[in-house]
Amino acid sequence: MQEIKGYDRSIQELLSGGSYGIDYYQREYKWGRKQLQELVDDLTGRFLDSYQPGDASKEVAHYGHYFLGSIVVSQNDDIRHIVDGQQRMTSLSILLIYLNNLQQGQDKTVSIQSMIYADDFGEKKFKMDVPERNDCMEALFNNTPFNTDDASESVRNLTARYQDLGELFPEELQGDALPLFIYWLMRKVKLIEIIAYADEDAYTIFETMNDRGLSLTPTDMLKGYLLANIDNTEKRLEADKLIKKYLALFAEHGKETDSDFFKAWLRSQYAQKIRERKKDAKPEDFDLIGTEYHRWIRNHSADLGLNQSSDFHQFVMQNFRYYAALYLRLLDAASTRRVGLESVRYVADAGFTLQHHVTLAAVTPDDNKETATAKVGVVADFLDSWLNLRFWNYKSNSYSTMSYAVFLVIQKIRGQSLASVRTILHDQLIREMSEIDFSQPVHLNQFTSKAIHRQLARFTDWLEQQSGVPGKYEDYIVRSGKNAYEVEHIWANHYDRFADVFDQQGDFDRTRNHIGGLLLLPKKINASLSDMTYAEKLPHYLKANALTQSLHEAFYLNNPGFQQALKTHGLKFKPLEEFGLTEMEKRSNLYSKLAALIWSPDRLLGEDA
Repeated sequence: MQEIKGYDRSIQELLSGGSYGIDYYQREYKWGRKQLQELVDDLTGRFLDSYQPGDASKEVAHYGHYFLGSIVVSQNDDIRHIVDGQQRMTSLSILLIYLNNLQQGQDKTVSIQSMIYADDFGEKKFKMDVPERNDCMEALFNNTPFNTDDASESVRNLTARYQDLGELFPEELQGDALPLFIYWLMRKVKLIEIIAYADEDAYTIFETMNDRGLSLTPTDMLKGYLLANIDNTEKRLEADKLIKKYLALFAEHGKETDSDFFKAWLRSQYAQKIRERKKDAKPEDFDLIGTEYHRWIRNHSADLGLNQSSDFHQFVMQNFRYYAALYLRLLDAASTRRVGLESVRYVADAGFTLQHHVTLAAVTPDDNKETATAKVGVVADFLDSWLNLRFWNYKSNSYSTMSYAVFLVIQKIRGQSLASVRTILHDQLIREMSEIDFSQPVHLNQFTSKAIHRQLARFTDWLEQQSGVPGKYEDYIVRSGKNAYEVEHIWANHYDRFADVFDQQGDFDRTRNHIGGLLLLPKKINASLSDMTYAEKLPHYLKANALTQSLHEAFYLNNPGFQQALKTHGLKFKPLEEFGLTEMEKRSNLYSKLAALIWSPDRLLGEDA
């Protein structure tokens, strides 16, 4: 083995040199939303540990560091290939692109383009230099759409994760704090770069770091602790069998499901404090459970009533059994709409990872199945309304933004009766709704595309169900593949057709993207209509879904279900022979009315309210 060197690098140091390539055997970028969210939450959370509003940029020099792990690099002459760590490095690259775009137009900006690309004889050479990805990276850098049809897995994931950043990056860091966060990310986030000067040595290091030994997981250690404190052999075997049963069932849903369960369960039932959002604040129950739940239980056993052998046995056989079984029901409802639990699916589709923390909080082991289901349904309806009303109020639903608010909700509803849960959550939504100006339409952009798609899927599904027709939400929510639905602009991208209405292209573009000018159509149909005038599109709209069909006069004929739905809810849907600026505004107001109806606080009060 030749010489191997390890270097302590900041992000700036790591990316200010030459570019990195990716070896053939690990070419695909595979990170999903969950992995990216964990990275963003870790970084922003650690930054907020030090940041104080009003800090000057120079104060960042005194902020705490964050260690992001190691990467293994094979270097031959001037060419560097990442052997281990490309998922993190690629994710950091798109985060830097996002931050670069986010700060455009702000008074204070930080120059970070040199960490994104180098000038290679007048052309961009991205620091993560993978030829098949470069066109996509260029589009992301320029904040322009990129067609992922027939694209590789890596390119599809790059595009999707960049869009995710618009939802995941905390709102509180998008103003005055943004340049300080960028400086901190550049200077205070560190990695260890391990450089081998022969490919075979790099592979050896990679294998050594990833293949040797099977470390105990937090779940393994928690299981061992609980069982070790059950003195009776027969009862210990009984508890062991039960834990193994549910861990096996969790594993069917993914390798980290057990960890997700313990975090949700323990936070929902036992967390008494959460770290304050201020400088030098220390981690509390909620935070510690998220990082070391096995150790937290050991340190808080007395608080949990775990004092003697029988307590540990009951903790497993009663509490663990009850919440594990309920959690599996929640996982099922998150993937398939179940009667009474439809909102569990809606919230899951929104990517809200704290959902089960809140739903479990309202339920106690004394609740029978009917009561537990009703509580879960109410809480899920609340979360569904809460997240969507926040979207209409231009508020972020990122983990770092929502975690403290979620903790407060957990505390309010923990162990409460069904009636109390309804009242508490209804009152909170009333307060949330009072802050919303529905006259200001939300609009489509690179960062709201997923949320807008979900809005339109819900509008369409709701209209159909209210009309007595089975909704097709599961179809409408699909965004990729041959059966995908896409957002359709009623106005084609032809400024020239509206030059007499708008003085500038930018005004046309913004108005075109108002939610009232958007529909959902199957991917193939949408592509075929892209350049048509409204008059040419209208006959095709009649063949689609209820939201789209409502533009055509023929849809109102011999359609008593739809007409009754309009009458019941006071909705002023009308056929439109033309679609200009006036119609765009009316349609946007109509969609606002739909949003207010679907996510009304009164849905939490029950059918008899």
